[in-house]
Amino acid sequence: MRASDDPAASPAAYLDGLFSLSGRTALVTGGSSGIGYAMAEAIGRAGAAVVLVARRPAELKDAVERLRGHGVRAASIPADLADAEAVRHVRESAASHFGEIDILANVAANNIRRPMAELTPEDYDLTMRVNITAPYLLGQHFGPRMAARGWGRIINVGSQQSISAFGDSGAYGVSKAAIAGLTRSQAEAWSRHGVSVNTIIPGFVLTPLTAPAQAVPGRVETMAARSMLGRNGLPVDFAGAAVLLAGDAAAYITGQMLFVDGGFFVH
Repeated sequence: MRASDDPAASPAAYLDGLFSLSGRTALVTGGSSGIGYAMAEAIGRAGAAVVLVARRPAELKDAVERLRGHGVRAASIPADLADAEAVRHVRESAASHFGEIDILANVAANNIRRPMAELTPEDYDLTMRVNITAPYLLGQHFGPRMAARGWGRIINVGSQQSISAFGDSGAYGVSKAAIAGLTRSQAEAWSRHGVSVNTIIPGFVLTPLTAPAQAVPGRVETMAARSMLGRNGLPVDFAGAAVLLAGDAAAYITGQMLFVDGGFFVH
């Protein structure tokens, strides 16, 4: 019996039964900075071992050291997810660090935001390889293994462009709409085997990914005004959602889009 099912459990034990990730192992792409790092830290501090994937070895090394400073068992795999061979390497090596992957968080993305008519075929191809093909291939590898063990969590990170178009959504919008569809398809395939699959939909978040948009005069203020909270998102805003969707508390939440956007979409 889980502590969360025990009527005599203390408040701490009850919460531990719902949200502890002790004994789990997570793979977080885009985990060296921004939302990816915030999610990795939250999942790690909730008890999971964490394997980070990102392109830049120096930033990965720093992120791993920060996690270890919080007492998190952490490792990294430098990889450019636009490269099919790099994706294959991640799939084959991830479990070598702390054992089989129980939690897959697909956070890595690129964001080429030019007017639609100015996007090149290369822009489109790169965007799709990083933003949708890599999450698909990682899910195809780890999802069935989670299902065979009877427990797993996949967290895909979408965008406001998953459900609406603005600000030169372009190929990025196409890829993020596809992420929402991928989530539903993965949920249909594996939920009955104990694998919950969901999408987090951020608002406008102050991260390196949105740096070009932040550089546009007035853009930060305009985006903040669109949210009900009157501010833009910060990476730390995703910690709670990550722990929720990564653990036992999400056993009956699957195929969903969780908006962590300060009310941006409904305002």
